[in-house]
Amino acid sequence: MKNFLYRRLAAIYGLLASSLVAISSIADEKSTQEISAENTSATSTFSFSGEFVVEETYVGNGDVQRGNQVLRDFDESDTLLRFVLTPRIKLGVLRLGAEWERFSFGFSDRAPLPETLQALSLVIGLDTQLSDSILLRFQAQPGFYGTDDFESEDVNVPFVIGGTYIYSPNQQFVLGIGVDVERKYPVLPGGGVRWKIAQQWVLEAVLPSPRLEYQLNKDLTLYAGGTVKETNFRVGDHFGNARRIPRLNHALLTYAEIRTGAGADWKVSSVMTLSAEAGYQVYRDFDFFRSNVSYHQDGGAPYGTISVHGEF
Repeated sequence: MKNFLYRRLAAIYGLLASSLVAISSIADEKSTQEISAENTSATSTFSFSGEFVVEETYVGNGDVQRGNQVLRDFDESDTLLRFVLTPRIKLGVLRLGAEWERFSFGFSDRAPLPETLQALSLVIGLDTQLSDSILLRFQAQPGFYGTDDFESEDVNVPFVIGGTYIYSPNQQFVLGIGVDVERKYPVLPGGGVRWKIAQQWVLEAVLPSPRLEYQLNKDLTLYAGGTVKETNFRVGDHFGNARRIPRLNHALLTYAEIRTGAGADWKVSSVMTLSAEAGYQVYRDFDFFRSNVSYHQDGGAPYGTISVHGEF
């Protein structure tokens, strides 16, 4: 009974994460102001505008299991690099860039799960303003979603269509759909809210990074919350043969995880913020959903994250 409830909750988390991963950033304060009329004449230090993220997460030793089979004491490294230019055009703000994310796990060579999962994609999107209170985003990330070596079969084009409704300067609502033809459920809805509760308190109740923020001063913000990740990857043509599970050859793998913790954002300059976070990874799942092979977390693990990000 315990395992059944655990898997049901895991499925719910997965659906929410995959439907909201790409639309949450429309709800933040910078995005809602970015294409408003009052900022069209604003000047920047740079001749172009954009955003960037450099992030590294280390997860300590954890376990996953499938029935009586358990993989114990493996660690994880999650590296994320993103750079997106945001030039303004007549229709709104373009989003043109690239993203690379790599998960490395401390498995043995013959483990039934891959040591590496990585995605290298373009970011192609548009933010536009339909009215004074409605903003719309379309964003696609065509690219390779595989393991150590990319092949043509690893190509996928997930995309999202989402919008923000600015109810007031202190409250915005997000609604959208995420589409991924390689996913178990190709089309999924999602939503959330950003609420400035008081002068120093902000609730960002939108996945993949819901959190409660407290602005200690103009340069330092403390927060507590979580991070939800879910991405599909395709393993190699002979992955299953090497592990005596032939049906895993060229199989699709959905990897999902949930982290909860607390951290701080330090605004180093007008274009750069340094963040540090620590907490506990409460959920992890490797699911070859078309092959009926899945490994679920058997005990959590501590993690730490450091990142440099900003907008210019």
